[in-house]
Amino acid sequence: MSDLTRLPASTLRQQIASKEISPVELMKAVLDRAERLQPVLNCFITLIPEQAMAAAKQAEDDVMQGKPLGLLHGVPYAAKDLVNTAGVRTTYGSLLHENNVPKEDAVAIARMKQAGAILFGKTTTPEFGHKALTDAPLFGRTRNAWSAERISGGSSGGAAVAVAAGIGPIGVATDGGGSTRIPAAANGMVGLKQSNGVIPHSQVADLFGNYTYVTPMTRTVMDTAVMLQAMAGPHPSDPWSIGTVPQDYIAAAKPDGDLKGKRILHSATLGNRLVSKDVRTAYEQAIGKLAKAGAELAEMPGDLPDMEPVWKVINHTTWRARFDDMIRRDGNRMTPSLVRQVAMAEQWSGADYQKAMFQRADLFRMVQKWFEQADYVVTPTLSRTALPIDQDLFEPITIDGVEAGELRRNWFPYTMPFNITGHPAITVCCGFASDGLPVGLQILGRFRDEASILRAAAIYETSEPWLDRWPDL
Repeated sequence: MSDLTRLPASTLRQQIASKEISPVELMKAVLDRAERLQPVLNCFITLIPEQAMAAAKQAEDDVMQGKPLGLLHGVPYAAKDLVNTAGVRTTYGSLLHENNVPKEDAVAIARMKQAGAILFGKTTTPEFGHKALTDAPLFGRTRNAWSAERISGGSSGGAAVAVAAGIGPIGVATDGGGSTRIPAAANGMVGLKQSNGVIPHSQVADLFGNYTYVTPMTRTVMDTAVMLQAMAGPHPSDPWSIGTVPQDYIAAAKPDGDLKGKRILHSATLGNRLVSKDVRTAYEQAIGKLAKAGAELAEMPGDLPDMEPVWKVINHTTWRARFDDMIRRDGNRMTPSLVRQVAMAEQWSGADYQKAMFQRADLFRMVQKWFEQADYVVTPTLSRTALPIDQDLFEPITIDGVEAGELRRNWFPYTMPFNITGHPAITVCCGFASDGLPVGLQILGRFRDEASILRAAAIYETSEPWLDRWPDL
């Protein structure tokens, strides 16, 4: 790896502004690494070297001419192929949209562009982001950055792998049930799912019942803060965003001070049946470090109800409304696991959907009560490290050699509840398991208080030496 591809965006943006780093040389290094590693990792659907180099040249000219610079001026980034990019092919991971070129940017992408960041590619996603495995008939399978024998996670697997492999310093991802936090944890990255409306979601079909998020994918907490600063703020396209006031996320992500006076509720299971020995060990060491930073720890009183059935009714009925006609026309060209899940929704009525929404409200109120007695809730992000590369969505997973049950309910029960409550949650790497793969720690915070969890994550990050560790590619 070149020195340029090891630097975080927070450093790159400063050194570009001070003329220490050339945006052109930086983009050359990024594109070269993308081209060399794409056959190994398969984390891109589309690369746009000509547009990226032209934008880098313009960014360099702007620096040399002393023009005003944006927050991420000249910094390369890749965007998940679910997020619209004007003039750049956006397939949603689907053969049916293989040649789709949007006319407008998603709001989050427009804001990245306004901040001076430069798009260089679109990262892999399963078709319409429908599962935690990143594979699709359009492009094949994306491998974990740390092991070719393991999955990348999903649905933002390409975004996580591209950052973990040092191809680009940051990426734009999405999260509908853990789709940012799952691959971030599986690849040792930082993945934030912010509160509903903090970053406007201009593409979502159901504005008012929304549980999906356009998110940052980064290697460091500070890079997440910088991206959040660039993308946050109200927009007329998203009613959840109207009236929001962005916090100073960059100041919050400085690891100053300690966690004295902060109370943490923690649970290694959150009601989950099995957690691997390695995950539990890393998790217990992590909460010990949070206590050493001054936080008061308290075991979560009771377990969270199993929210997977609630999420499934809300999610799958949404998919049925979106994709049923498409499947009737072209289902033979679509991913079988997506088709199968849409079919599941046929058994649910409108009343079933509304009952699930009632349970969503109950869960929100339950989590709100947690924060009457605590500042943070801390859990593992995943119950075990990345799954085998041939894992099927409908086959059971194993944890420490024991069959644990189906994938969704047993691998990431920690993530999906907070998509439907809207509370902010961030995953950071908290070590490596005996198989050499990363383990993730999830920190949950009060609704619309991203600054608080960024601060806790930044303070925790200083206790870990993992930033010096890179995958052997």
